[in-house]
Order: sequence, then structure tokens, then C-alpha cells
Amino acid sequence: MNLLGKALPPLATLLPFEAAARLGSFSRAAEELHITQAAVSRQIRGLEENLGLKLFSRRNRSVFLTPEGIELARVVGSALGAIGNTAEAMRGRLQTHQVVLLCQLCEGFYWLMPRLSRFHLRHPQIEIQVVTTTQPLSRFDGHFDVALQSTGRDSGSHQLMFTASDQVFPVCSPDYLAIAPGSLTIDELQQHVLLHHRSSIPHLMEWSSWLRRFEASLAESTRGQFFDNYPMVLQAAVQGHGIALGWRRTADRLIDNGALFRPSVESVSLPKALSVYSRPEEPPRQQVQALLEWLEQEFNEEDSALRPELARPANDASLAR
Repeated sequence: MNLLGKALPPLATLLPFEAAARLGSFSRAAEELHITQAAVSRQIRGLEENLGLKLFSRRNRSVFLTPEGIELARVVGSALGAIGNTAEAMRGRLQTHQVVLLCQLCEGFYWLMPRLSRFHLRHPQIEIQVVTTTQPLSRFDGHFDVALQSTGRDSGSHQLMFTASDQVFPVCSPDYLAIAPGSLTIDELQQHVLLHHRSSIPHLMEWSSWLRRFEASLAESTRGQFFDNYPMVLQAAVQGHGIALGWRRTADRLIDNGALFRPSVESVSLPKALSVYSRPEEPPRQQVQALLEWLEQEFNEEDSALRPELARPANDASLAR
């Protein structure tokens, strides 16, 4: 007699339940699992009927775990996590020389790729597979060993290893403005076309929040163009469409080769702009540890080589990209 099969609740209900319990939302669980909110509600209702008790209380369009729900969420989360970790370990046994690095599209293109050859020279036996995403780490459902993303974005249960600073300042093409670098004042910036990054997941710093650091606000009369990803914003600036906010780690190379310049001297400093995560692996593989150490060294050396600049610190605890 299959006693285990009789004791287990419907297995199809466990993933929606775990996601809803972890995220505290049926709609966010639906987004993560790429199903409808109605499907999540139906699966959880089936699980509650199977167990004969309520796992969530529903109040004011929000859901909260009941004491029984908290108990089951702990057990299900631990069990699914253990299954996932074991499966990933099995997949990687024959490819221990490979390390998957997940990063945001812009950092991958403008910051990582020009430097990656230095890692290969130091560790020729390690193969780095670069995967990019525009989604936060918690919504990425593929495999990775190390992840780099903006601080403040949802990282799920992944382990934070270290953070890195960045600076944010206006940039534009010499073809757009034929002026000396640093000539524009804060007020004069708003007389030009400003290039904006708008997405469903808020950017860490946009024009409105950047201007507030200098006790200014975005005027309604200011002309603007809007893009749904940051690489498009930078490319629009390179092509002379207006003034963008440049992030030092991704814009410096374009400034150095003359594609962009800084029309204003003002800059906002973000001490913890980028975060590097690893999977909850105990202990990390030697190859993973080598990549983590190299990334941290690259960030630190880049900071040490910077020229002193006028920068206004930002309270990064309130920001999220």
C-alpha cells in the first residue's frame, strides 16, 4: 500500500502555495510561476480542502498566513529547497569547471564584457557562462551560481556576498550639446530633452529622484523621451536624442572614448548601488569562489583608480531599481 501517496496533498498545489506564502501575494506568485492569479487561488483552495483547514486569511484584498499556513510553509519551503539544491548539484557534477554568472543587461554589456578577458587570463580552466536578465533575481527561474544586480531589487533567499558603489550623473553626446563639460546648471538641464528609463520595476534612480538630491524638482514643461530598458537610454544619449542619467560603471567607457560627456558637474554617490549574490551553497565551489573574489577585486580596484569628483551622497536605503 502506498501510504506516502495517500498522506501527501496534491503535489501540483505545493509550488503555488510555497510562492504565495513566500511572496505574501497571490498575484506575485502568479507572476513568478507564469500562471494566472485565478489558477493560484484555485490550487491553494484545493490544498486547503485537502487538508481541511485554512492556510491563508484574506483581509482587505491582502492575504496572510494562518498559524497552520506558517507551519506548512516552513516545511514545504525547506523540502522544495532541498530538492532543488540536490537537482542542481546533480546537473553540475559533470561540469564543475563551468560557472554561470547572472547579471543585468546593462552591467553585462557595458561593464562585464570589457573586463571578462582578465578573469580568463587568471583562471583559464574556468568557463564563465554569462546570462542576462531585466527581471529581479527572485523572478529568475533559470540556473546561476553568482548574480549581480542593483541593490534594492528583490533577491529572494539568495545569499548577499558583498556590495559595490556607483555614481549617477548626467551624460549626453557631443553632437547633442556643443558646450564645455560641466557647463550646465541644475536648472539649465531641464531646458533640454531628458531621457528616462521607465519599467514596471522602478529604476534605482531616475531624473525625479536625482534632482531631489539637489533640492530641485522635475518641471512639468521639461521635454522627455521614455524607454523600457537602460541600454536603450544610453544608446539614445549616444545618438544625440537628449541627456540621460549615466551610471559611472556603465557610462565611463563611453565617456572615455568620446561617445558621451558630462554636461554638468553634479553627481550623486550611491555607496551600495550594486549587490552580488550567490546560491545558498555550502560551501561554494572553488570555481564559484574564484569568480566572487575576482568581481570584488575588480570593483575595489576601479574605486581606487577614480579621480576625486563632486558627488552628493544618496540615502540608498530608500531606493530600488
